[in-house]
Amino acid sequence: MDMKLELVPVPVTDIDRAKAFYVEKVGFHADLDIQPTDTVRIVQLTPPGSACSIVMSTGLDGIEMQPGSLRGLHLVVGDVQKAREALMRQGVEVGEIDEHDQGIKYAAFSDPDGNTWTFQEMPWRSSELSL
Repeated sequence: MDMKLELVPVPVTDIDRAKAFYVEKVGFHADLDIQPTDTVRIVQLTPPGSACSIVMSTGLDGIEMQPGSLRGLHLVVGDVQKAREALMRQGVEVGEIDEHDQGIKYAAFSDPDGNTWTFQEMPWRSSELSL
């Protein structure tokens, strides 16, 4: 049985501020921004090259979480140094590159609410990815 992860809720305090961060600074695509009722808003964003999106929302009781509580989402990139530099040029604070066995490299950053993300480079997958 195939299973595809396609949507991850990201808890934020201010959807407009978070949307601007992810689109303007990190480079996500804005796929959807709807307000079907006065109390519900749904914003869906997708990292370039990804089949999985994130959703930020208000008024959806079933997925409410504490803003800033999401930890360790990974964005796999072909070159962690280039990805890190690209975000830093946009004013995002990105941690130092941390290298591990088999040449795996990581660099972490946070959104304005404190949700944490990590760029991950795996050399054997670099040819499938572009920056």
